[in-house]
Amino acid sequence: MPYTPFLIGITGGSGSGKTTFINKLKEKFSDDEVCVISQDDYYKPRNQQLTDDNGIKNFDLPESIEFGQLSIDIKKLLHHQIVHREEYTFNNVLKKPKIKTFKPAPIIIIEGLFVFYFEKLLDKQFDLRVFINAMDNLRVIRRIKRDRIERNYPLEDVLYRYENHVMPSYEQYIEPYIRRADIIVNNNKDFDIALEVFKGFVRNYLDKLKLENN
Repeated sequence: MPYTPFLIGITGGSGSGKTTFINKLKEKFSDDEVCVISQDDYYKPRNQQLTDDNGIKNFDLPESIEFGQLSIDIKKLLHHQIVHREEYTFNNVLKKPKIKTFKPAPIIIIEGLFVFYFEKLLDKQFDLRVFINAMDNLRVIRRIKRDRIERNYPLEDVLYRYENHVMPSYEQYIEPYIRRADIIVNNNKDFDIALEVFKGFVRNYLDKLKLENN
């Protein structure tokens, strides 16, 4: 392959809108143009997760991620190899996991809570770092909606995890990296303009690459 993939990292706190931002971005590009790989598909099994002082599993720590395998798969994509990975369903018994296929592409996006924290362990640093930002009160509301509907967690459990796991982790492992971001997308109301700008950047990069290889 003539091109070297352009590697983009996208992070932000839980409930900031990372998934929505990326899903809207993917609508405008084919799998041959943009590959998105999520940290969420690399959580360790529940029985390997650390517990807090009250015996509650803490999924909001860097140690909860199989980063070794994620790093291997990123390396494969950078070398133009296809990656297969079983979807992580967050213990939702109502959801049957599917096998995801990640195809190499000129632009590879890695998204997740700890992708900037883990960057030093990658063979290749990000060419572009994007931080999705939102106010604390909005993030907790979005987290409640997601965990109640998608993951079937009780409200009391969601609030406990947010106070004792999510916020301490955000303050230690995520928020400090906003200073290293090349682009900060504020998602307090919406991110429509920022999304259009980002789409334009991606399209321009792909068009330029196409011209260089014709």
